[in-house]
Amino acid sequence: MIKEQKEAFVADFREKAEQASAMYLTDFTGLDVKAMTVLRSRLKAAGCEYLVVKNRLAKRALDEAGMAGIVDSLTGPTGVVFTSNGVVEAAKSVAEFAKEHDGKPTFKSGLMEGRVLGAGEVARIAELPSRDVLLSMLAGALGGPMAALASALEAKVGEMAGLFEALRDKKSQDGKAD
Repeated sequence: MIKEQKEAFVADFREKAEQASAMYLTDFTGLDVKAMTVLRSRLKAAGCEYLVVKNRLAKRALDEAGMAGIVDSLTGPTGVVFTSNGVVEAAKSVAEFAKEHDGKPTFKSGLMEGRVLGAGEVARIAELPSRDVLLSMLAGALGGPMAALASALEAKVGEMAGLFEALRDKKSQDGKAD
């Protein structure tokens, strides 16, 4: 790369890192071009971007962005996953791909909301259910208590109706007794 290309790469990388809600560093050693193309397309389908980087340029970009805590992981072949919305889906996509390709790529580290994550932490994120599954679990968990509350309120309304009817009957009997 010529100097202008390097500067453009650093600026572009810094911008992507600053805009991403999460960034995962991977080691793609052992993957051929065909496998890398499949990985990129899967990540793109999940709303992510996979970028193979030169460590020296990535270090410069991350230093400029104030994300120097993750630069220790920039050794050897490095691919970076950028995601802006699907934090779990991005990690899950890489982990599922790795299961199909002899454990490659491997996570080196990650960065989420300014916090540096180790490879194990990123792997645990990949094991979480997707956002949609978590939301449906939450809805199910809230559904039972909400139904019980509605039933209790309905019983109280019925009880109040019964009391009003008894009061009306008593008043009508009191009125006849006079």
